[in-house]
Amino acid sequence: MSLYANPDLMNGLVKTWPEHSTKKLDMGKSCIRFKTIDRIPHALLGELASKMSVEEWTDVYERQIKKA
Repeated sequence: MSLYANPDLMNGLVKTWPEHSTKKLDMGKSCIRFKTIDRIPHALLGELASKMSVEEWTDVYERQIKKA
C-alpha cells in the first residue's frame, strides 16, 4: 500500500475519492474496505497503483527497514 509511504498519493486519494464513489472512504492499516464488489472504483485504484513503480516501492520499503 504505497499510499501510506507517499503523502502526495494519500492526499490524491482522499481528494479524488468523492469523484469516484458516493460512499465514505473506509481505510484501515494498509487497506481500503469495500462493502460490495460493485462499488470498487477500479479506474481510481488503477491510476493510483500506476503512480509508483515496483522499484520505487521497493526502495521506500528497504529504506524503512534499514531505519528499524
